[in-house]
Amino acid sequence: MTEIRNDWTREEIAALYNLPFTELLFQAASVHREFHKADEVQLCTLLSIKTGGCPEDCGYCSQSIKADSGVEATKLMDVRAVLQSAAQAKDNGSQRFCMGAAWRNPKDRDMPAIVEIVAGVRAMGMETCMTLGMLSPKQADMLAAAGLDYYNHNIDSSPEYYEKAISTRKMQDRLDTLSEVRRAGINVCSGGIIGMGETREDRVGFVHTLATLPSHPESVPVNALVPIKGTVLGDMLADTPMAKIDDIEFVRTVAVSRITMPMSMVRLSAGREAMSEATQALCFMAGANSIFTGDKLLTAPNAGDDSDAAMMAKLGLKPLQGEEPMRACKILEGVE
Repeated sequence: MTEIRNDWTREEIAALYNLPFTELLFQAASVHREFHKADEVQLCTLLSIKTGGCPEDCGYCSQSIKADSGVEATKLMDVRAVLQSAAQAKDNGSQRFCMGAAWRNPKDRDMPAIVEIVAGVRAMGMETCMTLGMLSPKQADMLAAAGLDYYNHNIDSSPEYYEKAISTRKMQDRLDTLSEVRRAGINVCSGGIIGMGETREDRVGFVHTLATLPSHPESVPVNALVPIKGTVLGDMLADTPMAKIDDIEFVRTVAVSRITMPMSMVRLSAGREAMSEATQALCFMAGANSIFTGDKLLTAPNAGDDSDAAMMAKLGLKPLQGEEPMRACKILEGVE
């Protein structure tokens, strides 16, 4: 039985990265089968419920006011419009509805609508996830009372690389929000972006930060950078062909995340539209068991429902059946 550990060292994680690729995949696949069904993948849909105009300066993000990406700032979507989108996503086979708002933090005046949205999507029988920026204790409690399943707040990269990509807040601000979410009884969704120009050492630091939290995130999105023209990183990496993350290195990050956080849902997130089916198949072998469906993420393109259905049929994969196999905090804490 694989031990759930929160005392991983950077040296141990680096050693996993350095394993021969086939051995790493074997270990990751073995751990995956202990805690999850190897042929099931959760289908998720992501909707931007408030786009653009964010005061943060995240170098990868087209929604920052610092970016010259052409993304127009919008107001928070009408509650009914969001619920209609959720219903359509469910009809298309999605099991999880994720919603993102381009805020540094939500205003208290926006919370009643946010709460109504969460309750409405939950009433459809879909799993809910939101990313709204930093939260106050009161806001976290309101989301918990509404029944929010997951709150997403990515740490993005290692503590050392973080300040190279973002200057408007610190890594500790992100960790403080994750602690507040955990205190409120909401499952934590936190991952990062691979391919921002970081080193292998940074990827080790990224996994180490998540794997040594008091409780592992129940959800770990692993994104490949989508370089968007007009963003700092998009412009910086556009003319550097070698900057694109190597596919094998990306799969290694998925595998190491699976081994160090066995019970988490490892989500193959942004960047899939540029990945071959073979690369995605390797990610599933390495322990990824969730994808975003549809043609669009928040502002970036995505693979599309038809393409995903064809790929899953080819690989013999099927949508996750029923509830997620493990919800770590609820199992360990006796909640629900």
